[in-house]
Amino acid sequence: MTDVAVIGAGPAGLMAAEVLAQGGARVTIYDAMPSAGRKFLMAGRGGLNLTHSEPLPDFLVRYRGAMPHLRAAVEAFPPDALRDWSAALGQLTFVGSSGRVFPKTFKASPLLRAWLRRLDAAGVQFAFRHRWIGWDEQGRLQFQTPHGPLAIAAGPTVLAVGGASWPRLGSDGAWVDCLAAKGVAISKLRPANSGFIVAWSEVFRDRFEGQPLKGAALTIGAHTVRGEAMITRSGIEGGAIYALSAELREAVLGIGQARLTIALRPDLDPAALTTRLSGTRGKQSLANFLRKAAQLSPVGIGLMQEAAIASGRPLASLSPADLADLVNAIPVQLTGVAPIDRAISTAGGVAFDELDDKFMLRKLPGVFAAGEMLDCEAPTGGYLLQASFATGAAAGRGVLAWLKR
Repeated sequence: MTDVAVIGAGPAGLMAAEVLAQGGARVTIYDAMPSAGRKFLMAGRGGLNLTHSEPLPDFLVRYRGAMPHLRAAVEAFPPDALRDWSAALGQLTFVGSSGRVFPKTFKASPLLRAWLRRLDAAGVQFAFRHRWIGWDEQGRLQFQTPHGPLAIAAGPTVLAVGGASWPRLGSDGAWVDCLAAKGVAISKLRPANSGFIVAWSEVFRDRFEGQPLKGAALTIGAHTVRGEAMITRSGIEGGAIYALSAELREAVLGIGQARLTIALRPDLDPAALTTRLSGTRGKQSLANFLRKAAQLSPVGIGLMQEAAIASGRPLASLSPADLADLVNAIPVQLTGVAPIDRAISTAGGVAFDELDDKFMLRKLPGVFAAGEMLDCEAPTGGYLLQASFATGAAAGRGVLAWLKR
């Protein structure tokens, strides 16, 4: 029986270990944290979104440029297989109104506990508080442990060490230097599914921090997303923002800013809005008039006020037609990207050209890579977790094939 080291106890590493144990390998999982699945548990705090129910061709397109490299892995372990796998662990799933797939408990912890019990029964060993720091001159894996440095002569190795978001949960990106020193090409790690910085006025920030903006359409360039956003003290975040984060981030990093356009009533055309806003205000405040005539929320009206102040034209001075135009084209200037350590996930990572079709690093025979450390940017909606499970399984199969060869 061959010893295989898996570094990283997140979804990709645990799935690789399961496939390897089922294939007859003796597996030890090493992780820097005191327990497994720290970031996985964090992902489940608001309801664990395991995957998505849309047709597989549409699903695969969500991976953009990484799609050709992930296709085989996801097709071999598709969303339906992930749902069956979860059910076999006693965690039945359901499809939400958005098409997203969740465990019926909505929690990550019951699934993780059942999974760890199954891995334990399969003989998988765990070594926690073992921080991987590379290889020594003899090619042994090097770790920092509470008892000092440790070198381990392992057989094949699966790296599933995550990206660089939420470093306190174990994904700190320190592995980049280890692989770069071996000549492995790595795309720079950048925040993905992240918030952005906006220079709100003090009045707006103090009043609307933490307020949701619902039913809006957000646009940058040719990309539009319907959904919800959240005002933060330093800017804006939320599902619709995350869906546009790649385009917004590249604009900010490229030219120092991004222009986001928000439509508060995207289902009303300008003529219909103008008619609604042409009524008599009487003694109503402008805010009350806008709220009643166009069914705008206070935070939406606040955004209109922010845009009017920035343009130098008071909101009260705008004609009904100009107000109607502004309702569905509020400009918001983004001036920065929220820090990577607060992003949901990471873009960038190990370039796919460095991997063969079994997810083995071409320059490091016997070393495989999986999960968020790969150069893939997946939107929220279950796509990142699906890719992590699928590439972990693919790396596990790759190790078994390599051992047979």
